[in-house]
Amino acid sequence: TKQKVEAAKQCIENHYKAQMRSLQERKERRWMLEKKLADADVSEEEQNNILKDLEKKETEYMRLRRHKMGVDDFELLTIIGRGAFGEVRLCREKATSNVYAMKKLKKSEMLRRGQVEHVRAERNLLAEVDSAYIVKLYCSFQDDEFLYLVMEYLPGGDMMTLLMRKDTLTEDESSFYVAETILAIESIHKHNYIHRDIKPDNLLLDRTGHLKLSDFGLCKPLDSSSFPNLTELDNAAGNITNTSADGDKPLSSTAVPRRTQQEQLLHWQKNRRMLAYSTVGTPDYIAPEVLLKKGYGMECDWWSLGAIMYEMLVGYPPFYSEDPMSTCRKIVNWRSHLKFPEEARLSPEAKDLINKLLCNVDQRLGMKGAHEIKAHPWFRSVEWEKLYQMEAAFIPEVIDELDTQNFENFEEGCAYNANFIKGRSLEKDAFLQGHEFCGLYLQELRNS
Repeated sequence: TKQKVEAAKQCIENHYKAQMRSLQERKERRWMLEKKLADADVSEEEQNNILKDLEKKETEYMRLRRHKMGVDDFELLTIIGRGAFGEVRLCREKATSNVYAMKKLKKSEMLRRGQVEHVRAERNLLAEVDSAYIVKLYCSFQDDEFLYLVMEYLPGGDMMTLLMRKDTLTEDESSFYVAETILAIESIHKHNYIHRDIKPDNLLLDRTGHLKLSDFGLCKPLDSSSFPNLTELDNAAGNITNTSADGDKPLSSTAVPRRTQQEQLLHWQKNRRMLAYSTVGTPDYIAPEVLLKKGYGMECDWWSLGAIMYEMLVGYPPFYSEDPMSTCRKIVNWRSHLKFPEEARLSPEAKDLINKLLCNVDQRLGMKGAHEIKAHPWFRSVEWEKLYQMEAAFIPEVIDELDTQNFENFEEGCAYNANFIKGRSLEKDAFLQGHEFCGLYLQELRNS
């Protein structure tokens, strides 16, 4: 079919592009090492030995690239995450004993829900971007049922778990993690990638407590097709004047009784995990322009940042409601619903920053770049250049490389777990060609 021909053509083009890119990167690594050695006080004999060692590593890297990786190359361990498309497992590579996180995505679900391009973009971004702020992708492959992404394992858990354990963060703790999130978002924006679904679940902590951005495709983004036309809500927004004083009344016939901050926090925590792993997803951090499908740019990620900052300081997201539809209504009509509970005692600077992030696109801080947000007075004590060298605001307890105590416990025996363990390698889906990638040795080469 025409679709298969196009897929085959794309696969060949990707192969040759990858070959040329690999050759160029190899030359650059050699040149950079030679330059370092020339600037260092190293004898000629030692220089030759170091360069020979690099060549050995390059040869091993090429061997690994030619080897078709598969599930059988890994020992599968504890489940540390589960979403609408699949799960994440701790795993150990048999050849090296290195520990990774293996994300498994069910292809039929992605095809049915139109998420193939979303995941392909994730793989391309993670394979190409070498950033201290983004979870590294080491390897990807597929079989007839699943896509697999073998990624860096961060044992510190995620921001969602941290917030559930601590309820709220102090402004100093929040400014540290909001600042690190800004650096992560900025790094993907520099590569012309928009995340669209930044939330605490996607902010992972390494063993030292520093933050990295992850999950560009495990949990399903909001399925707004299951809701009424949100554009109608947007058109009606100007007619809404009788909202409740606390902004907690969904735009429906049923009003939600006013809750104190503590009551709202308890209600949010009770439903948080269920929402995170539901097939619809949680819309609490999604910008109104994304919900309304009006067209959006990188500034939608800065809205998400504002919603996360609010949750860190208050204990729940700014537009949390009884159900996702009511949350969507509140987000679209944010002017009537963005409120700060007095009990939270936010500083004027914190409120000002949140207001400048949760606002109209054309007025949103960050429209011209991350430097606008970094310059806000709330970050006056942040040393941006030294942030990842400093002690983190929270240091997780991690016993060893296989420790998963900072993640939720998941039961074995999901519907397709047997196939996951079996890991067949049959005919590939034409829609998903080009997903093989091996970079297990690349990081060591970059660090040479």
